[in-house]
Amino acid sequence: MRKMQGEEFDSLVSFFDDMARTKWLGGIHDELKLASGSWEGKAVLDVGCGTGRLLLRGVEEASMLTGVDLSTEMLKASKQNFFFLNRLEKTHFSVEDACNLSFESNVFDISLSTCVMFLLPEPEEGMKEMIRVTRPEGKMVMLNPSLRMDQSAAFSYAKKHGMSGFEQTSLLKWSNVSTKRHRYTSEELSEKLKTLGANEVNHIEVLDGLAIITVAQL
Repeated sequence: MRKMQGEEFDSLVSFFDDMARTKWLGGIHDELKLASGSWEGKAVLDVGCGTGRLLLRGVEEASMLTGVDLSTEMLKASKQNFFFLNRLEKTHFSVEDACNLSFESNVFDISLSTCVMFLLPEPEEGMKEMIRVTRPEGKMVMLNPSLRMDQSAAFSYAKKHGMSGFEQTSLLKWSNVSTKRHRYTSEELSEKLKTLGANEVNHIEVLDGLAIITVAQL
């Protein structure tokens, strides 16, 4: 499976920013934020942060918000979003490879990743890095498509929930990409994360089971 390059995402900033603000993905971000627990006074990392919409949810809580992405244009958009809120001083953004993060071990209280791990040729390498940079007793939280996700299932979901326009289009595009990369069952994710050192793993099904929020307690 080919490794994707940052330049492939540079021209998609507007698409991903709009997708992060859809009801379906925005709602998942809300649920994922809740599942990650309080960010009060904590150092939070988002691997594959895109335009920073998930991190914005904790801007008043966290002591430091760190976003990494392969795309320089995504990071520019992230910085701009925080600049508009006059909160840029609470952030650090850098170009990083999810499978080879430059940070020291045990430096973040919470590590997040949405719509990223499943894109990697070897997702286990990205998960391993997220766990490495997260402090003991910290949390690692991610979103991935489930084994049930495909374009037909996504279309049925969209029809059931009255989705149309960009809401529907963005979900169908995400489903189409997922069938070409990696999809998981909750059991597979639990096994992988416990092998990598997680103490406890819980899952929350979203999109009627077409995607999975995974919370790993370290």
